Amino acid sequence: MNKYMQIAIDAAIEGMNKNMGGPFGAVIVRNDEIIATAHNEVIGTNDPTAHAEIVAIRKATKKLGRFNIHDCEIYSTCEPCPMCLAAIHWAGITKLFFGADRHDSTIGGFDDEFIYNIINGSANSPLLKPEIIDKEECTELFHIWLKKSDRIMY
Repeated sequence: MNKYMQIAIDAAIEGMNKNMGGPFGAVIVRNDEIIATAHNEVIGTNDPTAHAEIVAIRKATKKLGRFNIHDCEIYSTCEPCPMCLAAIHWAGITKLFFGADRHDSTIGGFDDEFIYNIINGSANSPLLKPEIIDKEECTELFHIWLKKSDRIMY
C-alpha cells in the first residue's frame, strides 16, 4: 500500500464521517513531503467545486505561495473528474496517481462518465444549453490582455 494513497484514503473516510462530502481524498506531495491533504467538502461547504483534488490544490498553492506547483505530485483516491483534471493541469502538476477509476465511482452514484461523454460529444446535457453571445466584445479581452505589459502568464 502506497503511504500517500493511504493518507488520501484516511482523509476520504474522515470527510465522509464528518458528512462533508463523498468518498474522495487527495494528497499533494513535493520531494516526499506532504504539502496538502484534503477530502471532499461539497456538502459541508455547499460548494460544488470543493472536490478533494481542488481543495488540496487550494491548500498547496496557498502554503507554497504560488499558483504553479509543477514540482508536486498528487495522489487521489479516484480518477479525477474533468473539472479536477483540468485544475491539476492548470496547477502544473505532472504526476497523478489515482486508485479507483471513473467506472468504479458509479458504484457510489457518481457519474463522471456522463461529463466525459458531454465533452467528447457523445451526450448532451439536459441542464446546460450553452449559447454564444457578444463574441467580438469578449474576444477583444484577449487583445487587451496581450497588450498588457505587466501580465503574468499562467
